[in-house]
Amino acid sequence: MKTSNLGLLFLAGWLSLTSPTSAQKQMDRVNPETVGLEPAIIAQITPLLEDMVASQRLSGAVVGVAKHGQIAYLEAVGLQDVQSLAPMTESTLFRIYSMTKAVSAVATMILHEEGHFELSDPVSRYLPEFGQVEVLQADGSTRPPNQAATIEHLLLHTAGLSHRRSAEYREAKVRSRSITLSQLVDNVVSVPLRSDPGSEYLYSISPTILGRLVEVWSGQSFDEFVEERILRPLGMSDTSFWVEPGDQDRLASVYSPSDGGGLNPYAIEEVPFTERPALLEGAVGLVSTVPDFLRFSQMLLNYGEFDGARILSRNTVEMITQNGLPHEILQTRAGGEGWALGNVSVVVDETAAEQGARAGEYRWNGSAGTGFWVDPTTETVIVTMWQSSPSNPNRLRERIRTLVRQAIQD
Repeated sequence: MKTSNLGLLFLAGWLSLTSPTSAQKQMDRVNPETVGLEPAIIAQITPLLEDMVASQRLSGAVVGVAKHGQIAYLEAVGLQDVQSLAPMTESTLFRIYSMTKAVSAVATMILHEEGHFELSDPVSRYLPEFGQVEVLQADGSTRPPNQAATIEHLLLHTAGLSHRRSAEYREAKVRSRSITLSQLVDNVVSVPLRSDPGSEYLYSISPTILGRLVEVWSGQSFDEFVEERILRPLGMSDTSFWVEPGDQDRLASVYSPSDGGGLNPYAIEEVPFTERPALLEGAVGLVSTVPDFLRFSQMLLNYGEFDGARILSRNTVEMITQNGLPHEILQTRAGGEGWALGNVSVVVDETAAEQGARAGEYRWNGSAGTGFWVDPTTETVIVTMWQSSPSNPNRLRERIRTLVRQAIQD
């Protein structure tokens, strides 16, 4: 549906409303200048978001900025649902899609630290189905791979697997939120690899395979492990694989701009996020909030610890937030960014990256319009969330990062 004039009139009254959940631990909030951010520049984020709402490119958004472990900016703008006129708030829930990958990588590395596997182990040691996988050749025939896919290949997206929305996976009906993780593994190995493991970077469904491996190694369901070992210790009480009935009024709707102006509802999944899915997807399955993901991002920035909870060792976080791609594969990636075991893109060449980027920054986004960014050099975190297709209208994420970089005074 299109945004009505009445709905636009309501926006001004709702722009500053927030209502964080009472059960959630809160990061300290400070004035921007307290942590070395220029207030006048940081304040420009709000009118930028308001303009996106007023021009009906977005229904609303929530953005948080933390520096030195304290929140210097956290604002909710616009509506989380156009039809009901429900306002965006700090506690609005968002489908974070591929931001889930970083959580899955952390879950995997917790078990690595505990000695359940080595990164060089073949996937087939734990998922025998992978022992039968073959590689597709140019003439349409298949052959055995040159080497077995390893756990490291899965983390680096170099296992030869395809993206969940690839033509070959859609044709084979590989992925559905109505099937189990073990069924998905069976479906994945029935489709030939696109290339030999270790030969190229192919952004893929591999974090969902990692979720199944977490189940095998831990003896728990993937959601139970993530809840027990990551979400609960970090106080991420609003992050889960589905939205419980009592919280469904906080779930933001997804919209797409219409050709004639206004916003139309945009359906992403046949199985909605308001039902417990059979498929607990490590690649795209989580729902979260900006305050929750600020906590997760801060844990990474703190090298594995947050608010007294140690999730990973410092050495592990240092390893998984640095480029892990070999030189010959790294050269094929544009934008001065490599890929890390933590399932994040990391800046390796400042001259080729976006203006103002620093080596060592890492980030990733979600396909419905969410993203997080961590700069270890300045100890700064940004989390942006909206629900939109296209996911990054008017390069909004980059414009917000530019303002934050300009605001950094130290």
